[in-house]
Amino acid sequence: MKKKRYPTYKRKYKRKKQPRRKILTAIILCVILAVCNGWMPPRSLKEVKDQSRIFGQVFLTYIEENAQILWEDISESASDAVTGLLKQSQTKTGGQTESVSLDQIPEYSGSPYVEINGNIPSFSDEKSAGPAYEFYSELDSLGRCGYAESKVTPELMPVEERGAIGMVKPTGWHTVKYDCVDGKYLYNRCHLIGFQLTAENANTKNLITGTRYLNVEGMLPFENMVADYIKETGNHVLYQVTPIYEGDNLVVSGVQMEAKSVEDNGEGILFNVYCYNVQPGITIDYATGESQLSNDGGSSAGSTEGNKEAENEQKTESTYVLNTNTKKFHLPSCSSLNQMNESNKGEFTGTRDELIQQGYEPCKRCHP
Repeated sequence: MKKKRYPTYKRKYKRKKQPRRKILTAIILCVILAVCNGWMPPRSLKEVKDQSRIFGQVFLTYIEENAQILWEDISESASDAVTGLLKQSQTKTGGQTESVSLDQIPEYSGSPYVEINGNIPSFSDEKSAGPAYEFYSELDSLGRCGYAESKVTPELMPVEERGAIGMVKPTGWHTVKYDCVDGKYLYNRCHLIGFQLTAENANTKNLITGTRYLNVEGMLPFENMVADYIKETGNHVLYQVTPIYEGDNLVVSGVQMEAKSVEDNGEGILFNVYCYNVQPGITIDYATGESQLSNDGGSSAGSTEGNKEAENEQKTESTYVLNTNTKKFHLPSCSSLNQMNESNKGEFTGTRDELIQQGYEPCKRCHP
């Protein structure tokens, strides 16, 4: 029982010492073998070379025979060292700031966001002093995103066009369309940390099911504010976004967004807000992502018919003109095509849904 009491600790401790000890063992064996075979100290340069060659061959033979064991031991030692450094780095960043509780948030009353804690974020001094970083929480047991944070720098920002994200289906995702929604589609794949800040695109740990209203009216103005500030000053900004769920709901009730510019101690950027994941005119079941029109009387039936119509439209194949630069698609008769650069034009025959899954958005002028 004593041998099995702390097996993990003992094995790790011994194995960390093995590479050095085995190499020393090989050298000692070489010396013993040499002495037993009448070894004498070299008396000339030629004898030095000959004996060095012999010792080298014996030593290399031992290393070759034990290479696998030595490599495993060295790899484990290196792995332990890297793990230690990562733990130190996590300690330095200070972990997640204290997130807000839904009990502290007032009911939505027409504004896309409300200020929290007097609009003051709760970043630690360690994060301000530490190096640049970005972090995305592991998905929880329900597949939901956790908080994401970064010390955003110009180096982290994208240098290439955004790619497709249609293959990602966040928890609670539904492809559903309403006439009262800008762009028709109720849900967007919302980046916790916007692509324009850290160039993270189809990262499942960074995408949630959010309404068009949350994405455009709630989050985007704050993302743009941070991006513009960094581009103009080259300074760093601490940035954290926390999705807030009620119980086991698959769709977030909202997100908490915090940011603070580092070099000027918040003079340029400073906010702590909660953005509502709502869509005016639509009632959302946050447990599943199902939705319906908020109008009284027949709202459910009207929503169902609208959804069926949307599904039929998405399944109908048509020819669209693509702008490969802006990732928007248009009807061939759209007036904005006259302003499009020919090098950015493309043509696609298929369904709307296929284009949307490839990351394209419908033109707001022609509404294809």
